[in-house]
Amino acid sequence: MFMSNPFAELSAHVPVAVMQWYVILMIAFVAIGTILDMMHKKSAKYFFENAAKAKKNAKREVGAGEKAAIAASVMLVEVATSGEFKNVKRRISHLLTMWGTILFIVTTAIMIFAYPTPETATPSILPQLWHIGALMLAVGGYWFWFFIRVDVSAEGLSPWRFERADLFIVSLLATSTFALLWSYTQFNGIAGWSTLFLILFAISGVALFGGVYWSKFAHMFFKPAAAFQKRVAHADGSNENLPPDYDLSSAEVHKLFPDVPMYMGKTPPDMGPGIRREPAKHY
Repeated sequence: MFMSNPFAELSAHVPVAVMQWYVILMIAFVAIGTILDMMHKKSAKYFFENAAKAKKNAKREVGAGEKAAIAASVMLVEVATSGEFKNVKRRISHLLTMWGTILFIVTTAIMIFAYPTPETATPSILPQLWHIGALMLAVGGYWFWFFIRVDVSAEGLSPWRFERADLFIVSLLATSTFALLWSYTQFNGIAGWSTLFLILFAISGVALFGGVYWSKFAHMFFKPAAAFQKRVAHADGSNENLPPDYDLSSAEVHKLFPDVPMYMGKTPPDMGPGIRREPAKHY
């Protein structure tokens, strides 16, 4: 099964053009949904206005080379390795889901457009990556859904509770699950179940990509841009109009804020981990 291109086998029953137009339609759904999301939330307008405001308040010019280094750091830390997650389990779950989704979607498009029929031999690495990507997505996604998400792990709510905000993760999990079940049943010649899982796979794909406007899908396009702008704001001194981080033991800070040594002493103690002292399970 892992060595077989399921779409090439499917071409015996479904025209290649139908599969290819399905992929094109999903891409259109993502583009249209993202644009509508931008128009509704005015996120792009806010981003550019915030960038212009930060530039106006900048204390130094950030050169092209420094911006390139910042962009590379954002791609490595925030995007590729999800470094903003401090919870190790949440970070691993996110990485499995993210990279599994990328592998799954990219190899789907490659196999449908480049190797759509058995006559065109599919490199064995592609179906392997397709199945591995779907499995990574499922493992990371189900781990998050049942054990990590805050309303289950910290608030004690049922993992079977579903709201519109869950559309993205639920449709994503459904897509990978039904894809794997379809591949398995088709490979083993279980005709009735194979047809059912194929239909559910296609429907869950429509829900995933067609629901971009109502889901978190679009945020992945703004997240790197927002992280880049935040780092540039720190580098140019504008700091998003926030006060600087002070060293509370500094004599200069004590002159600016005389109440610091008055209430906290000249060498304020480490305040400890605070809310991170123990897991948030107080339900």
